Amino acid sequence: MKTVTIEGQLRTGTGKSAARQLRSQDLVPGVIYGGAKEVIFTATAVALKPFVYTSDFQKIDIKVDGQTFTCILKDLQFDKVSDKLIHIDLLELVEGKKVSATIPLKFTGAAAGVKAGGKLEIRLKSVKVKTLPKYLRENIEVDLTNLELNTNIRVQDIVADNIEIQNSPRIPIASVTMTRQLKQEEAATPAKK
Repeated sequence: MKTVTIEGQLRTGTGKSAARQLRSQDLVPGVIYGGAKEVIFTATAVALKPFVYTSDFQKIDIKVDGQTFTCILKDLQFDKVSDKLIHIDLLELVEGKKVSATIPLKFTGAAAGVKAGGKLEIRLKSVKVKTLPKYLRENIEVDLTNLELNTNIRVQDIVADNIEIQNSPRIPIASVTMTRQLKQEEAATPAKK
């Protein structure tokens, strides 16, 4: 799994005015939860860019006050007007303590239903999971090879060792539907007697 390393500084002042002053210096205030104690820090917006503006699920090693914390993203806040990052919440990964995370799905294989003329519809791009930090991964692979025309792959069909999926098991994640052209061809074909 990809890990981004960022330098941060311990934050002394708290509250709205202190946060506003930090943001004016192009610094982003943040908090690290989940460990022995909460760590309040700041980091430059430029340093956080490769971690924030990506669809990849990745870890972050943030160095604050001589200590390194391995974390995952918990929450982001953006300014409503300028769309600039104004706050980041990170969850520290503690060995032996389960964490909840949202991991993207990676679809592999060519669906049999698509080869038959259907249209693949992706209905869910990520799933919420609960697992130990050592089992976290970049994505969860879903094989579409056996997906037939007018059928679904559901959350319950995902195979992921040592990972507990939190989404409802009946939710479809991918399906192959009939295209309009295929329906017209089927209707035009005379029924055999």
